Amino acid sequence: MRAVVQRVSYAQVKVEGELISRIGRGLVVLVGVGVGDAEEDVEYLAAKLSGLRVFEDSNGKMNLSLEEVNGQMLLVSQFTLYGDCRKGRRPSFDQSAGAETAQRLYNLLVESLRRKGIVVAEGKFQEKMLIELANDGPVTLLLDSKRHF
Repeated sequence: MRAVVQRVSYAQVKVEGELISRIGRGLVVLVGVGVGDAEEDVEYLAAKLSGLRVFEDSNGKMNLSLEEVNGQMLLVSQFTLYGDCRKGRRPSFDQSAGAETAQRLYNLLVESLRRKGIVVAEGKFQEKMLIELANDGPVTLLLDSKRHF
């Protein structure tokens, strides 16, 4: 599983002009599920996301986690994180998991994060979304459960 993590002061998601999710201070996480991903990838990502110390402490150091700042998370499924652009100009999505597997693992990730006490708002699976956010910092990180980066 791959994730693009952005520290935000707010974020919201609209589908067909309708607001479906909104968070205040926290993290926006775009998550992609790849071929071969399984429940251990979900648990790795949930542990990593819940413990990331990317919020500033009183000394201005990134030393606090989402829980420590009472932050929220907006989780959005995004298969394009597995887009391969190395050949030609059109991305190949051969390494993106199929929709059924991706949705199952995405839902497990949501459940795992909520069990850890994180307030999780969601996008809408397999829908075109408009995501608005204010990247705070900016802070943007890449995570990969296979540790490719």
